Amino acid sequence: MSNTSNVSHFSLGAYFDTGALKYLYFMIIMSLYIVIISANVSLIVVICMNRSLHEPMYIFLCSLFMNELYGSTGLFPFLLIQILSDIHTVSASFCFLQIFCVYTYASIQFSNLAVMSYDRYLAICHPLQYNTLMTFNKVAVLIAFTWFYPFLAIFILISLSVSLQLCGNIINKVYCDNYSIVKLACSDTTVNNIYGLVYTFTTIILVLLIFYTYIKILKVCFSGSKQTRQKAVSTCTPHLASLLNFSFGCFFEIVQNRFDMKHVPNMLRIFFSLYWLTCQPLFNPVMYGLNLTQIRIRFQSTV
Repeated sequence: MSNTSNVSHFSLGAYFDTGALKYLYFMIIMSLYIVIISANVSLIVVICMNRSLHEPMYIFLCSLFMNELYGSTGLFPFLLIQILSDIHTVSASFCFLQIFCVYTYASIQFSNLAVMSYDRYLAICHPLQYNTLMTFNKVAVLIAFTWFYPFLAIFILISLSVSLQLCGNIINKVYCDNYSIVKLACSDTTVNNIYGLVYTFTTIILVLLIFYTYIKILKVCFSGSKQTRQKAVSTCTPHLASLLNFSFGCFFEIVQNRFDMKHVPNMLRIFFSLYWLTCQPLFNPVMYGLNLTQIRIRFQSTV
């Protein structure tokens, strides 16, 4: 029995021979990656260049768009190489690096959405105290939490996985996945499972807190004026849509990891495993770019 330090590489077992179609898939993935980079960079530039957008809500949005770039870069170049490759292997060190990138991306996404919901809660439910409650220092602390907590939590998760003894090196995915590596373990995984459950539980609490803030926002909206309702709907709809879309994708990923999906066509399994990593970076720029008037106006004037 050897530990992961003696496993030089992992084989990705979800890939299958697509023949000449691999060039078509390569072009599709490449096009998606270019669109994601262009859309998110454009919105970051618009927010940074316009002083009127240097407000907490747009600063949190800028953090969200930066995370989309980070997560996409951790996945898309790797996919492009693997699509054209005939041997779908990856070194153990790079595999863990990709797991770190993908998992921190997902955690930052939820943290960022939680901070954004808190910001909207203060703006709509406590408008008179908003400027005193959401100070520059508080924005800086929330941004630091959004990024620091996921990096620390996932670093611990990866450290526990690296120390495992493995009985195989085949991961039945198109990218590296921590749960798949844990399933390869010959050694005791009790600590990994407990930490994974605790981490999942904290993420669920984070999601519940997000929904709680929006319930409070909706109560204010229905009891307020028509103008208040319109403002709340225009700013909160993209946040809720983004949360539901990402949660939907994560749910598919969890189901695929935890249950036997052999009866599901391979192409469909690949689509579901990539949905939460590819759809969100495309979804967010469209939702926020089209629904938030200030961003739309500034983007049109910049272009």
